[in-house]
Amino acid sequence: MAKLSTKTPREIELMKESCRIVAEVLALIGRKIAPGVHTRELDEMAEEYIRSRGGVPAFKGYGHDKNNLFPGTLCVSIDDVVVHGIPNGQKTKEGQVVSVDVGVKKDGYYGDGARTFAIGRVSAEKLRLMRVTEESLYKGIAEARAGNHLHDVSAAVQKHVEAAGFAVVRDLVGHGIGRNLHEEPSVPNYGHAGTGVVLRERMTLAIEPMVNAGSERVTMEDDGWTVRTVDGMPSAHFEHTIVITAGEAEILTK
Repeated sequence: MAKLSTKTPREIELMKESCRIVAEVLALIGRKIAPGVHTRELDEMAEEYIRSRGGVPAFKGYGHDKNNLFPGTLCVSIDDVVVHGIPNGQKTKEGQVVSVDVGVKKDGYYGDGARTFAIGRVSAEKLRLMRVTEESLYKGIAEARAGNHLHDVSAAVQKHVEAAGFAVVRDLVGHGIGRNLHEEPSVPNYGHAGTGVVLRERMTLAIEPMVNAGSERVTMEDDGWTVRTVDGMPSAHFEHTIVITAGEAEILTK
């Protein structure tokens, strides 16, 4: 297994600045998003804001295939799109749920966060999906403390989601974060408490439940990025970057 890094106090301070910009972007999106808004408009607004704060959009140009790098600042995932939706100019519509994921790099360190937004009036079941997904994130974060095991976090997320009758996506996971957007360890949203690596103070993680209203199964579209639910049911996504402490984890993207 790769060596799991902890961060110095100075590195955590640098991450806090990147994470602050992430939180500000998501707050900005929350004020702007409404029925009839172009996803590309949201994307341009986010990029302009990040650059105005001295940051760089972490997702833009990201990818392992140099012929298919991610084109947007934001991932904008509508209804049955779980993650990695491309902001291609679609307009948001009344009744949709839209998950927005954003990463920022500043001074060599990354922050990453996501929220799901209700567009206008949405169904009671979609609101419940959003609520349970966000609650599961905080259940996981409550277990993210020094001396606990990584899968204590995972099990807490899974238990809360499944008790509500929803499904955690198993093909996609959270991750370590710091000098790189994605670092070890992977942080699944399912697992057995008491297993996985032991968490240590000053480890930094991006915890991100992705929760489907129906089946856990997902499929990748031909664009190589967009991940949808197989059954066409809606999905929700919430994410925070945190730092492990001896007590409650500190949420850097709050």
